[in-house]
Amino acid sequence: MALSPRLTDPHLHPSYGVTKAAANASWPAIEEKLTASRNYWLCTTRKDGAPHSKPVWGVWSDGLWFSTGTNAVTGRNLARDPRISVHNESGDDVVILEGEVAPRPQSEVPDSVLASYATKYGFDPRENEDPSGAWFHLVPRVAHSWLETDFQNSVGRWEFD
Repeated sequence: MALSPRLTDPHLHPSYGVTKAAANASWPAIEEKLTASRNYWLCTTRKDGAPHSKPVWGVWSDGLWFSTGTNAVTGRNLARDPRISVHNESGDDVVILEGEVAPRPQSEVPDSVLASYATKYGFDPRENEDPSGAWFHLVPRVAHSWLETDFQNSVGRWEFD
């Protein structure tokens, strides 16, 4: 399942001076950044409505695959409210994803994802399955990107079906 989002105009305040998506915005370039990212910052919502942020390891393969403990704050938050925001490490070369996730047992994670995870991090989850853990697969609903050094000419917003 290859992702083929539509590039749409950003929803920004007029003071930013950006009303149209950048003509050079490229989803394949964004996927390269997501594939190369080592850490991904997750934002979930606590029971009281407060935000919770956490970096995790993950693999980009037709969406973001990551795992967390079902008893961890992030796991409990996602069990109650599956909405999530994820961004890469950079504040200068930004990618933000929004969508919903559902927990999955490791047996439902494609072996290619687990193998990529092992190669990327030097830790093979197939050899050390965490019985209290769950995997999640984020297929974004919307994605945003920009370069801080060329903001007005680099803004991209993508919508997924």
